[in-house]
Amino acid sequence: MLTVEELRADVERGTVDTVVAAFTDMQGRLMGKRLHAEFFLDELGAGHDVEGCNYLLALDMEMDPQPGYEMASWERGYGDFHLTPDLSTLRRIPWLEGTALVLCDVGWEDGSPVVASPRQILRRQVKRAREAGFEPMLASELEFYLLKESYAEAHAKGYRDLTPSVPYILDYHVLATTYDEPFIREIRRGMRGAGLAVESSKGEAWPGQHEINFRFADALTTADNHVVYKNGAKEIAQRHGRSITFMAKPDHTWIGNSCHIHASMWRDGANAFGDEGLFSSFLGGWIACARELALFLAPNVNSYKRYAAGSWAPTTLAWGNDNRTCAFRVVGHGDSRRVETRIPGGDVNPYLAFAALIAAGLHGVSKGLEAGAPLEGNAYESDAERFPSTLREAVAALEAGTMAREAFGEEVVEHYLNYARVEQRLFDGVVTSWERERLFERG
Repeated sequence: MLTVEELRADVERGTVDTVVAAFTDMQGRLMGKRLHAEFFLDELGAGHDVEGCNYLLALDMEMDPQPGYEMASWERGYGDFHLTPDLSTLRRIPWLEGTALVLCDVGWEDGSPVVASPRQILRRQVKRAREAGFEPMLASELEFYLLKESYAEAHAKGYRDLTPSVPYILDYHVLATTYDEPFIREIRRGMRGAGLAVESSKGEAWPGQHEINFRFADALTTADNHVVYKNGAKEIAQRHGRSITFMAKPDHTWIGNSCHIHASMWRDGANAFGDEGLFSSFLGGWIACARELALFLAPNVNSYKRYAAGSWAPTTLAWGNDNRTCAFRVVGHGDSRRVETRIPGGDVNPYLAFAALIAAGLHGVSKGLEAGAPLEGNAYESDAERFPSTLREAVAALEAGTMAREAFGEEVVEHYLNYARVEQRLFDGVVTSWERERLFERG
């Protein structure tokens, strides 16, 4: 990581000339500005924030502003909010020449937080956990496809018939992953230089599919690292004339991209999951609240295309000991004991997913819920309760629930319900248009 004094020295030496000031939008993308480094330091010294249009938290995936958001609209004039640099996140970006990056918190002119900002949502849940005496510790495992096409070439092909980097299933395969090792190594080294604690990389369960893992940390640090890595990996791919996608289901014939999330609750500097009552209640909260919180774990229409029997993505809300057919897989011993949820895909926003999981766990603890007995065998064939299979079902579950409103507040829930309704409406419009074209062609 980088201190302000170190940044100032880098600027004086001419090794850094650009600072990216960014925050994470609803889709988990970095949004912000590139500032000349001297200007950034001058503004920082004067106590000035960076400004950005508030429509950035009211956009769809195509960057078009959408109606229905209380905080930003044409009627309200799409004004600015403030981006306040969190200097604990300041770091050099080795893969971009002369560049440093700082993540920001989003606030209004009066200094109050924009409560629907993903980072603020997570901050609130971490605060609740700390008030209860816990420190949530998490890790995320993002999978992605490395493709031979550049981003421009993929766009020109309509994102169809794309070519995985290696034509073999790569899962744990050392020789096959060697073909992509120069690229993967550059990501590992780059992330290390950006302050992330890299653990390992490995091939995954389909041709061209990879995973790079990082050491667990507190919830906010892990979410910050997640978005820096995801954005950076794409930038490195662009430099190589390649593309990568974290899309949950890029092709209906491919295995989906997962984002397995590992979590434990720590107390007094040690993992508290040795307390069986606490562990059972925390996991019980995940099981009880997963349907209501599905939007925060699977935010898009495409997210739900991963969930199929035998796909490595769960369909039920069963839990088991080291059982990859379950939504909740318990692994580790002692200080490493943790719960892995296999529900989220690579499209998940880590701030929202982490916030949802912390809130669900705290709900389970406060209500004294129990996880019940672990499932033995194949969860796909069990009679355990099902996770929503469509975005519509997830919307209905959040609309009908009360736990999310109690944990996040009405404004946050309505904001993300609108996001999901817009996503569904836009998808329905595309499908309807496509169906009309096919009928016309047949006509």
